[in-house]
Amino acid sequence: MAEVRMPKLGESVTEGTIGRWLKQVGDQVAKYEPLAEVVTDKVSAEIPSDFVGVLTEILVGEDQTVKVGTPLAIIEVAGEVAAPESKVAPADSAAPSTLASTQADTTFVRSEEPEVGTGTKARYSPAVMKMAQERGIDLSQVPGSGLGGRVTRKDVENWQPQALPPAAVRSAPDVMPRQPEVSPAAAFTPVAAVATGASTAQTDEGVQRVPVTPIRKTIARRMVESKHQAPHAWMMMEVDATPLVRLREKQKAAFKAKEGVDLTFLPFFIQAAVGALKEFPIVNSEWAQDDILVKNDVHISIAVATPDALAVPVIHHADRLSIFGLAKAVQDLAQRARVGKLTLADVQGGTFTVNNTGAFGSILSQPIINAPQAAILSVEAIVKRPIVQADDSIAIRSMVNLCMSLDHRILDGWVAGQFMKSIKQRVESYTVDSPLY
Repeated sequence: MAEVRMPKLGESVTEGTIGRWLKQVGDQVAKYEPLAEVVTDKVSAEIPSDFVGVLTEILVGEDQTVKVGTPLAIIEVAGEVAAPESKVAPADSAAPSTLASTQADTTFVRSEEPEVGTGTKARYSPAVMKMAQERGIDLSQVPGSGLGGRVTRKDVENWQPQALPPAAVRSAPDVMPRQPEVSPAAAFTPVAAVATGASTAQTDEGVQRVPVTPIRKTIARRMVESKHQAPHAWMMMEVDATPLVRLREKQKAAFKAKEGVDLTFLPFFIQAAVGALKEFPIVNSEWAQDDILVKNDVHISIAVATPDALAVPVIHHADRLSIFGLAKAVQDLAQRARVGKLTLADVQGGTFTVNNTGAFGSILSQPIINAPQAAILSVEAIVKRPIVQADDSIAIRSMVNLCMSLDHRILDGWVAGQFMKSIKQRVESYTVDSPLY
């Protein structure tokens, strides 16, 4: 037998949460094949198997958080002779099995009772019973695919209400079907307020209870910490992006054909922010109680929205990249973020964050600082508006609002204003002939 333990996914990572088991008890496992997805406060990652064999025990359930080094599962290595299973107390014993009470899958529940399907009392793991209760599913109606006919989490997930006998379907309130998983990191599944047989989901009338995923819990904790620890101040500056719009319109088709990368507005705003950070390095810093740590390297964090969470990967050494390099980095990080393929290195070391809220049509926002950074910049939607010119004439211009939240422990209004003014000047200085390489 071989133990699979919670890996250390980074120098500062001390624990992880099992987001989803990709293998179930009884499944064959190949070497390097992913066993489970683990979520940390930095990134989601897959845990590969170091062995060839059969997954015989799952020791940590989904959504459980454990320390690095904690045993997660047991694999019976190919070629080994399995030891006889020890018996545990029956279901009505005063001391139920600890392993059974924390099991993520019903296939691991051991009992002296006959297997499911023999006509005697069936047993289900707590995880399976909880899932069935939330979905209003009568487990006696669900055929089991696990060892000995046991009902697994996968069986409950795949169970369709229409498969119930007609009488049962008629007696049940409207059932909300399970939503498809939109991210490998965590499923976002509304809970149906239904009651079927002995299983009842207790919800208030007209209310859906949505389980909080590990990723959402991490986001919530980090946002609360940022707001509590850093006194947020905010400012907004209006920028004329008309020359930039003309530059992009002229170059985007040829750029896409040549490089295979979309030429969006974001790389230009990142480049402008990088230039301003080099001019005002105090913005590229963090608070450290008795010191302010001013970073020499410029690593730009970008906020990437996924269907169920927010990822913040980092463009390292952004000051060394051209518009082409920034566009390529943005596309690569965004694509991998949306499919849950970011590595720990991809999300570490950011010194300043640029958030492209304009992609959603927003024209004004007040972002929360990506702690421990000193500030975060939101680029809003570029909108055509009539603007009074210096000669008092009125012209239609492409205008954009740049919004910045800042840590007032580090930055005061003067330096923040000068920093924003520098970004404004840099954006407005683009021409149709500005270099992309």
